[in-house]
Amino acid sequence: MEANRVRWGVLGCSAIAERRALPALHDTDGSEITGVASRTAARAERFAAEHGGTAMTYEQLIDSHDVDAIYLSLPNSLHFDWTKRALHAGKHVLCEKPMTVSAERTDELVALAAERGLVLRENFAFLHHPQHDVVRELVARGRLGRLRTFSSAFGIPSPKPGDIRYDPALGAGSLLDVGVYPIRAAQLMLGDGLTVAGATLRVDSETGVDMAGHALLVSENGVFADLEFGFQHSYRSRYALWGDAARLSLERAFTPPAEHRPLLRLDEQDHAEEFVLDASHQFRDSLASFAAAVRDGRSAEDERPWLRAARETARLVEAVQGVAVRVKQRGAIPS
Repeated sequence: MEANRVRWGVLGCSAIAERRALPALHDTDGSEITGVASRTAARAERFAAEHGGTAMTYEQLIDSHDVDAIYLSLPNSLHFDWTKRALHAGKHVLCEKPMTVSAERTDELVALAAERGLVLRENFAFLHHPQHDVVRELVARGRLGRLRTFSSAFGIPSPKPGDIRYDPALGAGSLLDVGVYPIRAAQLMLGDGLTVAGATLRVDSETGVDMAGHALLVSENGVFADLEFGFQHSYRSRYALWGDAARLSLERAFTPPAEHRPLLRLDEQDHAEEFVLDASHQFRDSLASFAAAVRDGRSAEDERPWLRAARETARLVEAVQGVAVRVKQRGAIPS
């Protein structure tokens, strides 16, 4: 690194890179975009002209001496190969979720990053919003009594025809795109060791791509996690925790705008209370946290919680896929 800056290479000129990552990187102290790579030279050149850095091929970006860290937002099926190549090239990697499409491949990347002393994280930006710390504090203080159920839903309207999220060759489907959010939130609130008790997936009968799903998980101490997700919904992004004394709910839990002030609602039998929290730019905070880990030279031990969580998420996704009852729907993908 130069002058305590992190020089970023953007691998994949995706919609999320354009809407979220690149603007947030410009707003992140000590970070600079030095390279941009896309499948097509024209798209890389457009991104570079608008956001800075040099337009490159994937290989040039990975090998560039002017890049310290990679922000990777390629299609899901390409995450493993290009993250592996970046780690072998000595680059730190912030990979968009999911890190890979299998637990075995996630384990391989985790081991490689630890072996080479590199920072590797899965970019669940919502984890960096302080609203979830407030929720966990209220639970820890016993405001809900004994926790019985965690429920969560993340649903979005159907992507446009031709969207890569419908292409099975690219790691398509609602479980990997939106379902991983409720799964990761359940880990955050209930800890490791979750078991998948059952699941169902609604799949397109022609491609086998899952369009929606529902999973029931159980924590080690018997708390249920009821999770819903899909591409066939009006937008919803929420979770709730239900105990024997009260219920706590949070809307816009996963993708709140930077200016949004979260509202937590606590319902007891004879009393309701609302908490209006501070706004937070979670995507910028995720990038800033990663950049700080790179600059500080955090050890493998320091990064262990992030790597352990990525491995656990991959394990749970595979478990959902393994037990799910598949309900076929003709013509589920818009044409």
